[in-house]
Amino acid sequence: MLRVLLVEDGIFFRKVIKGELLFQFPSMEIIEAGSGEEGLEKIGSHPVDLVFMDIGLPGQSGLKATNTIKANYPDITVIILTTYDLPQIKEAAIRCGASGFVSKLSFKMDEIFALITCFQNAKQNGRKPNCIRFAGGFE
Repeated sequence: MLRVLLVEDGIFFRKVIKGELLFQFPSMEIIEAGSGEEGLEKIGSHPVDLVFMDIGLPGQSGLKATNTIKANYPDITVIILTTYDLPQIKEAAIRCGASGFVSKLSFKMDEIFALITCFQNAKQNGRKPNCIRFAGGFE
């Protein structure tokens, strides 16, 4: 089973994304957090495979939280999911260790579904996921 952490302060957006993901992947476990600090706390008690991280969060920014996640849990993949679709934000996300960047303004759920499917298949086959091409990867 794939475990995903969705760090998003917009409750409506978070619930919509969670609902869509659970409809498509009923066996997926989705852990929610409304801030970077809450996300870090939840990772400590609920190990996850994949994190979708907003940048504009109350308190600690999503970039700082991403940096902390990657420093402490280097095998967790973090995908930035934000409205801040600017080159300097993407560069900052790379520096913080994010593996991909998805703009809330232009993403399609099918792209997120393809990413999740790739992660699930890799996990079931005992392989390290290499799915970033589905999520605006930085390679």
